This record gives sequence, structure tokens and C-alpha cells, in this order.
Amino acid sequence: MAAPVIGISAYAEEARWGREWAMPAVLLPDAYARAVAAAGAVPVVLPPVAGVHAALDRLDGLVLAGGGDVDPARYGAAPHERTGGVLAARDDAELALLEAALAAGTPVLGICRGMQLLNVARGGTLHQHLPDVLGDTAAAAHLERPGVFGDHPVRLDPASRLAALHGATRVTVAAYHHQAVADLGHGLVPAAWADDGTVEALEAPEEPGVLAVQWHPEMRADPVLFRWLAEAAAKRAAERG
Repeated sequence: MAAPVIGISAYAEEARWGREWAMPAVLLPDAYARAVAAAGAVPVVLPPVAGVHAALDRLDGLVLAGGGDVDPARYGAAPHERTGGVLAARDDAELALLEAALAAGTPVLGICRGMQLLNVARGGTLHQHLPDVLGDTAAAAHLERPGVFGDHPVRLDPASRLAALHGATRVTVAAYHHQAVADLGHGLVPAAWADDGTVEALEAPEEPGVLAVQWHPEMRADPVLFRWLAEAAAKRAAERG
């Protein structure tokens, strides 16, 4: 049986390479592709362009990757002064990808921004800046310092799929985010929390192929979620023939 093919949503950023080249580029941290490949699937990078959701017909799974903030207008809020990295084209492309994946029954793994996007797509809202909610000291566990992933423990719901996958109810994760889930979206339930109460994972009880985490499993030796996605994608591929 051929390996399942998993699409990974990508960034659109100004980039430099070589000595002379600097221009807009489609980017994806290497760790995502390597984690998908290590799980036995074929990674495909999905640029944030109009119409990219048509690729779902040829994909067996989807990763919604991390990145800049979701536009607060998507959940009816004005932007906070610390909200940044908003890119309408990426929001549009990923929301279309997510809608197509959910409609088709394609397994989805949301990571960091990807979890927040899932929540917003289901009618939920976000805390735009965690220090406003937790205070600077507590919020530092989620965003230790610019450009560096920090480690902090999370508590998993013992009845969750996430706990079953990890075989544990407490794990240490790599995190880098200043926003978090506020009001839950329709059909979603929290599956993990930081010690400060921040929601760290979401599941959809009626949709076993949907799982999202606030942390970055691709940045640590944490293959569990990518193995789950690859196995679900392989099953999806077999069902499609």
C-alpha cells in the first residue's frame, strides 16, 4: 500500500537566501515535514493561495501549522495592540482547507495557530494576549522569550483520545504562543490544560478524525500525534480506494 499523503499549510513571508535574493516566499519550518515523513506519510506543502483547498481531493490528511495570529474580525473582535502577523490570504486559504477537510472526513491535526483556527471556524473566540488574562509571570510559560520554544507541563483529560494516545495524563510540551482559546467553538471540547487553566488541546467527540493542540509536537521528540495522523490518513486512503 502506498504511503498516505498529508498536506501541511504554509506561511507566506518575506525571506532571504543566498547573497542577493530577498522576496516573498512560501515557508514551512522543516520540522513539520520531517515529523510527517517520520510517521510514514508523504508531506506536501500547501501555499496560502486562493483555491488551494482543491488539493484536498488528492490528500489523505491535513496539518494546520502554526504561525501568525488569526484576524480577530473572524470572531467579531477588534484587534488588540499586540495582535500581529495577521494575513488575510492565509486565513482564507486555511479556513477553506479546513472546511473541505471536515466535509470530506479527511483527518485533521491542528497545531498552535491551527488549533485556534479550528476553534474560530466553529464559532469560538480567542484571548488575544495571554498576559492580559494570566499576568506576565504566568503567561511567560507559554511564550518564554522571542524565537525560543519553552517547555511546560499540561494535564490531559483521562477520558480523552489524547490521553489514550500518550498513555499518560500529564506531559511536557514545547510552546510558543501569546493567544489562546476563550469561548469554545461548536462541537469542540477541551482535552488538555496548562497548570494555569489555559486550554491546550481540543477534540471533537463526534469527529474522531479531528484533533488539535496548542503546543508544537514537531519541535520535540513527540511523534505520537503524527503517528495518529498518519494512521488515520492511511485508513482514509484505503476507504477512498
